[in-house]
Amino acid sequence: MALTPLDISNKDFSRALRGYDIDEVNEFLDHVIKDFEALIKENRQLNDKLATLEEKQSHFEKLEDNLKKTIVVAHETSEEVRGNAKKEAKLIIREAEKNADRIINEAVMKSHKSMMEVQDLKNQAKVYRIRLKSLIEAQLELIDSGDWDDLDRIGANQEDND
Repeated sequence: MALTPLDISNKDFSRALRGYDIDEVNEFLDHVIKDFEALIKENRQLNDKLATLEEKQSHFEKLEDNLKKTIVVAHETSEEVRGNAKKEAKLIIREAEKNADRIINEAVMKSHKSMMEVQDLKNQAKVYRIRLKSLIEAQLELIDSGDWDDLDRIGANQEDND
């Protein structure tokens, strides 16, 4: 059982012959009581402070655990975001490649169509040139033919008749 200041104050000593001076003993006991009360008060304060510090430590340990969990979640989230970004980048690249292939194919088709049209125009020009040449040759043959001489004679005969 712990000794209290009240126990010290209420302690009675038996009297003996040639014993200690009662006033000195009482004065000493008063001094011991004051010191003991101060020690008890200091002990309570230290216990309170210890409880507060333990509470703070517990709070900080919880904060530390939460921070660790948050860091883990943040790391996992960043990995997930990074993975999603890579997937999205691959999708964008694939889509761009498809669009590029489509554009190239359209350009090749247009080029091929244009070349066909140019070839068709060349063929038409060739046919036109051949027809024109044939027409001109026919006209030249007509000019070179003797029918003109007949026209001169017909024209002269008509003048004579007039």
